[in-house]
Amino acid sequence: MWRNIRRPLQLAAAATATVGTITYATYYSDPTKNKQLQPSAAVPAFLLRHPIHAESAVAGAGAADVDKQVHSLWTPPSRKEMLDALKGKQPVTTSGDAPTAAGAGVVKAPANGEFDLLIVGGGATGTGCALDAATRGLKVALVERDDFASGTSSRSTKLVHGGVRYLEKAFWELDYEQYKLVKEALHERGVFLKIAPFLSYQLPTMIPLYQLWKVPYYWAGCKAYDLLAYFSGDALSQSYFLSKGKALEAFPMLKKENLVASLVYYDGAHNDARMNVAIALTAVAHGAVVANHTEVIRLLKKKRTTLLGQHRFGSEEIYGAVVRDTLTGEEWEVKAKGVINATGPFTDGLRKLDSGVGTAEIVAPSSGTHIVLPSYYSPRNMGLIDPATSDGRVIFFLPWQGSTIAGTTDAPTEVTQNPIPSEKEINWILSEIANYLSPEIKVRRGDVLAAWSGIRPLVRDPHAKNTESLVRNHMINVSENGLLTIAGGKWTTYREMAAETIDRAIQVFELKPTGPCITEDVLLLGSHNWSKNMFIKLVQHFGIELEVAQHLTTSYGDRAWAVASLASRTEERWPVFGKHLAAGYPYIEAEVRYAVQREYACTAVDVIARRTRLAFLNAEAALESLPRVIDIMAQELGWSESRKKQELKDGREFLKYMGLRDPSQVTEARFYERSHFKPDELAQYQREFQKWDTNRDGYISEADLSKVLKALGIKMTQQEVEGVINTVSLHRSGGVEFNEFLEVLGTVRDFHTRSRISQSKGHDVQQGNKPERSGGGV
Repeated sequence: MWRNIRRPLQLAAAATATVGTITYATYYSDPTKNKQLQPSAAVPAFLLRHPIHAESAVAGAGAADVDKQVHSLWTPPSRKEMLDALKGKQPVTTSGDAPTAAGAGVVKAPANGEFDLLIVGGGATGTGCALDAATRGLKVALVERDDFASGTSSRSTKLVHGGVRYLEKAFWELDYEQYKLVKEALHERGVFLKIAPFLSYQLPTMIPLYQLWKVPYYWAGCKAYDLLAYFSGDALSQSYFLSKGKALEAFPMLKKENLVASLVYYDGAHNDARMNVAIALTAVAHGAVVANHTEVIRLLKKKRTTLLGQHRFGSEEIYGAVVRDTLTGEEWEVKAKGVINATGPFTDGLRKLDSGVGTAEIVAPSSGTHIVLPSYYSPRNMGLIDPATSDGRVIFFLPWQGSTIAGTTDAPTEVTQNPIPSEKEINWILSEIANYLSPEIKVRRGDVLAAWSGIRPLVRDPHAKNTESLVRNHMINVSENGLLTIAGGKWTTYREMAAETIDRAIQVFELKPTGPCITEDVLLLGSHNWSKNMFIKLVQHFGIELEVAQHLTTSYGDRAWAVASLASRTEERWPVFGKHLAAGYPYIEAEVRYAVQREYACTAVDVIARRTRLAFLNAEAALESLPRVIDIMAQELGWSESRKKQELKDGREFLKYMGLRDPSQVTEARFYERSHFKPDELAQYQREFQKWDTNRDGYISEADLSKVLKALGIKMTQQEVEGVINTVSLHRSGGVEFNEFLEVLGTVRDFHTRSRISQSKGHDVQQGNKPERSGGGV
């Protein structure tokens, strides 16, 4: 039976590929499952239209028994359908299981116009709550003021970890709560790798040791971490010891002076914003009504007529909220039996809408700044941690998406929508990095490709003297009017937090779920038919670059077929399909169309920051790609010229929070470029160097350096020349090699560029400031 169904689909896919409009394959059916199938009442009909993927709805199976697969041809309901469902409008349904014209599933508003739960906040916790509630059979709606993962959930360190630091504190302070937090996080780390294997992975992280006594101390700590992970049901690789030689072989950039040995332990890592989007889409696939760019402007309250459960409440009760579509300004009411506040750093803002401005705050916001450096700063598959920096904070140095992330800081802050990373924090991270890298690697401000700051919603401890001592645990609070708030926690434990929140909501609001929590076994959208070798078929079927194919499979899972099917011709011999958005990065134009059609991207910032990660990887590249992204979205969404101009303005403004400098400086300053010299300049410098290399030994004297600079038309005082020599750290062997000569010239060029900019802006040029060198950054 299945062969008869599969064959025509494969032939159809091959035929469309022939004419250039390639469609994605449906090759991944499982022939081992050969059961007579009937749709389960718990599974929405539009999820089961493709018979190949109906195995998950075995006759008689309930919500707790199956993980409802969603076939790769499934298109989620449009945002308009979602908003209509929030407004209580009943859509026009189609007969049987036939798809609608757009291929989307039909979203139905609750029959009585009232949801079981209205969740406010589209970050990891909010979408996790929506998925949990939907898989229990509850009628759930979620609204997000901006976009999924627009706040803290897209600005994390990208780690899925138990917290080595917390385990150390638990041991020395005999703190059982810290121990429980680590144990819970290690269990959830394993869940990540199971439910989203294409978005999460294990990452070895090195601890370099420069004192002999630290070797047994950290070895014992790593083994305790492994043991706790094992008993928590996590199956990551075990930590191991590396001698000095092996450590330098694994991490060649490491400083070898005084290095004794290294330890390597394993934690998880993931693509945080893509994970957040996947959770939201999976919630939609299980029946949740989800709308981004929709904010709560007022909570609906009425006189209390009944008591819920055993809880005591005030004279009023919340029965929903007034929401506004931030794109159109339209407002309407959404009614629900219970409202969940999952707004992260903005938790207290919604609580004040409930109880007034005098409400005690329960969140202590802490900023965490990260910077992105070129890939040559770290090995491709090895991270580094400094557990004891100059001021006691922990700093990570991790490979991510083809670049290197360094961070994070931890300092009290004010809650803002888009915090700006300060130069002080950026320079602190750079200085800490320099302590661990080989002296021949010059860590420079100009190497920073992007920088961002996220606000951690830490639970406030009134006895804490600083934010470093705050436990990143979570708490659930129910107000007198019935607003249920989930606050604190971290990315790793989002699922456990959501489960506890929905358990509490069921109890408080007396809801009637159809089954228990099953999210530990529910695969996220894109996981069902993904495999590590799937990228090979993408290259073969679509004629796209290897790097692009690998990126698509690790960002979209089995949905990569859908993305690749939208790729346009390059008009080149190779690759055949897949036009890039920015040089040097694997993002292609098809991802913009897919983000609009199937991932609820509504603005250009949604695309460059969260559907793709370009803004987080390189602010300059994101700026260059912005006009093309806007053009594609305008085609898909029918934007006017005025809307396109506004999107361009908003995109440029957003990139300032990603570390983008003043564009006027970028144009004028050569030190922002990745390459300092043109070919003809290099030839001129080589000729001049050889003139002064009289004995042809490859060196010129330091005394002759000023003369060479003068011959090249570069005017500098002897003091300035000395400053440049100190900046590039010459060997001081009495001679200057040609490569050192180029270092000097590059630094001189930066020095003069900075001087011109500073003088044109009326600033004094301070002697002794080290000129920045370029890594193509901002």
